[in-house]
Amino acid sequence: MKKNMTLRLFAMVAILALSTTGWTQGITTPRTASPAAAISQTIGISTVSINYSRPAVRGREIWGQLVPYSWNKQGFGSGFLAPWRAGANENTVIEFSHDATFAGQMVPAGRYGLFYTINEDNTGEVILSKDTESWGSFFYDPSQDQLRANIKIRSNNMTERLTYDFINIDKNGAELVLNWEKMQFPVKIEFAVDDLVMANAANELKGTTGFTWQGFASAANYSLQNNSNTDMGEQWATQAATLNPNFTTLNTQAAFLRLNGDNETADKVEATALSMATELEMNAYGYQLLNQGKNDEAIAAFKANTDKYTDSANAWDSLGEAYAISGDEKNAVKAFKKSLSLNPAPNVKANSEKYLQQLGKM
Repeated sequence: MKKNMTLRLFAMVAILALSTTGWTQGITTPRTASPAAAISQTIGISTVSINYSRPAVRGREIWGQLVPYSWNKQGFGSGFLAPWRAGANENTVIEFSHDATFAGQMVPAGRYGLFYTINEDNTGEVILSKDTESWGSFFYDPSQDQLRANIKIRSNNMTERLTYDFINIDKNGAELVLNWEKMQFPVKIEFAVDDLVMANAANELKGTTGFTWQGFASAANYSLQNNSNTDMGEQWATQAATLNPNFTTLNTQAAFLRLNGDNETADKVEATALSMATELEMNAYGYQLLNQGKNDEAIAAFKANTDKYTDSANAWDSLGEAYAISGDEKNAVKAFKKSLSLNPAPNVKANSEKYLQQLGKM
């Protein structure tokens, strides 16, 4: 009986396996040979992301063998000469959240299949294809190319599993690198960060952010600090100062006036701003001037703070620092000693004592 039940069970499994109305696809199992991976990088307010599979070297000869040199016929599929899929399994896919410059060429925001070629002299090409759904490069179609660009492939430390990474990151861009075996495929990616930030700010200020002075102030400050679309920045600065005239908004408005050559009005607005500054705001403003190399103006700002907040050890310490940086040792020593006489906080005390030691007065 037990034997008959076992035979019937095997028969049912066989019927289910062969049935056209049953399951015809197996379960999802791990890809141990070339596991899937993803990496993304934020540049400014934009992102670049890559989804790919990671084959391993496993002692094989890669370049010219596993990955043939130049363009190659796959033997089936589209029939076109094809590049390397830049990974394994399905297409390697790269996505840009905004329009970008890729290998020196403009690329609209979106998703693209990523391919490479390599030649024996370590030159090669990078290709972006509008086809992101195909398997590998077997169905590569050159009519779907978004761009092709020449690249110079570099020698690199041994990398067992194919890896994508972002290096040499700066304000506007990064270098995308594919590392595998002892080769590195680099491509420069850049965004027009300031333009994107300004355009995004304009959109955000049409929403709830535009109901607050802080939204206009932050947008104006970005425009000023990055010298980006200053005509719009000045409008935002004026809007912020109208909504809430305070040290921050008026000081930014004065900076735009000065940028446009209206120094007389800028002086008046700046004087009003400084009269409204808190101790911390004036202190921060003084350090901003110091960082800009405007030592005399910084000393004037710190001096105004000590005149207004005579019992502030921090105000005197900051004034001493400005004098010291300007080379006025006599007044620096006086200011630091005044700070120490006012029972300063530990960090302020440590700073005053450090400078006095450097000046040989401790």
